[in-house]
Amino acid sequence: MQSVCRPPDSLGGMSSAPDIPWRGPGPGRPDLPLPPGPMPLRRHGQTRKRWRYVAVFAAEAMVCAARAQVGPFTQSFWMLWDRQRGERFANTSIRPGSREVRMRGPNVEIDAKSVSARLEIGESPPVESICPSGSGWGWTRKRAGMPVRGTIEAAGRRIAIEGRGVDDESAGYHRRHTSWLWSAGVGRAVDGRALAWNLVEGINDPPERSERAVWIDGDPHEPAPVAFQGIEAIQFADGSLLSFGEECERVRRENLVLLRSDYRLRFGTFSGGLDGVEVAGGLGVMEQHDALW
Repeated sequence: MQSVCRPPDSLGGMSSAPDIPWRGPGPGRPDLPLPPGPMPLRRHGQTRKRWRYVAVFAAEAMVCAARAQVGPFTQSFWMLWDRQRGERFANTSIRPGSREVRMRGPNVEIDAKSVSARLEIGESPPVESICPSGSGWGWTRKRAGMPVRGTIEAAGRRIAIEGRGVDDESAGYHRRHTSWLWSAGVGRAVDGRALAWNLVEGINDPPERSERAVWIDGDPHEPAPVAFQGIEAIQFADGSLLSFGEECERVRRENLVLLRSDYRLRFGTFSGGLDGVEVAGGLGVMEQHDALW
């Protein structure tokens, strides 16, 4: 089941809210409880969710780290794919106060039994969007293609990593059942231009003013709605197809009675077309998530 952003006047409790969807940065940001300001635990009958997800994609390795909160429940997770040795490491922690993943501005750290990492994130132009979701809304701020560097230690091996990455900051009062497909990555066009993307179907994806973004040489634009072919490929409105080749996968299912989650994450390579631009090579992530939250 895919959640669909509908016009505010069809959302009952949202009918008197400021005009959304909205896309920035720019003027007219709606006057709603949004980061970096305070957000109540409940709003319009829906529970607050917020998370930050950071990933770096490089020839040596790919790694992601995230912290998430649904109401009072917290979770952190990370995954490392050592591309040179073909080894995968991952863990999820639902312990309150867990410090396995720490995020402070541009600095991201993983401290786990099997893996430690220190990453520093550079700058890239952000895309911000606010979209209706049930009787509430979802906010997100995405950046992609920025430089990321750092060190990783895993299984007695030290990896100096230097690549490009993505940074996803999200929060809101999403509908109770939300299901989506998402991809983010970096690459090069055949003509040498730097590419990065954030593509989604099922969350924050109205026809216009969505979170969808393609960065070309650091300049973001919004493509038309895309169609995911599972987590194998993404088709664009112009007919171009961005194909995915899986290198590793993580599947995790949670059933915490009030909260349920069915999550698949894949790291791998990309080829084909990115909104009409021919891709010489790309690295990134494909994700499928169905959540009752």
